Amino acid sequence: MAKQFHVTRTIAAPADKIWALLTNSAGYRDWNPSVVSLDGQITQDGKIALVSTLDPKRTFKLTVTELNTPTRMVWSSGMPLGLFTGRRTFTLTERDGSTEFSMTEAFTGPLARLITKAIPDMTASFNQFADALKTASE
Repeated sequence: MAKQFHVTRTIAAPADKIWALLTNSAGYRDWNPSVVSLDGQITQDGKIALVSTLDPKRTFKLTVTELNTPTRMVWSSGMPLGLFTGRRTFTLTERDGSTEFSMTEAFTGPLARLITKAIPDMTASFNQFADALKTASE
């Protein structure tokens, strides 16, 4: 694996409430300052188009490749034949009246080391996403 970003937060809210925010594409701009726009349906095999504040001139075309309500969701994109793949995994785990939220983006494939050199550090954006989700959920 050439590059990976990860964030976790403990959120004082049930997983269902957090899940409702994560799967409502029309509402992302209401709570998430790191998103310029998110179009499409967040459903199994749904196609979404994400524009992030990290690169507002670029639209990321993603597919919801896994959707296990309300515990796990994966957004994926990449090149044919697995030459380069990006996977953002969202996980919700309820614990003692709160929910642990985690989000990981991993880049893999034979061309990952070359392509990820152009990917900026997403740590601040991930923290902003997680903090905004916590605030909106609580």
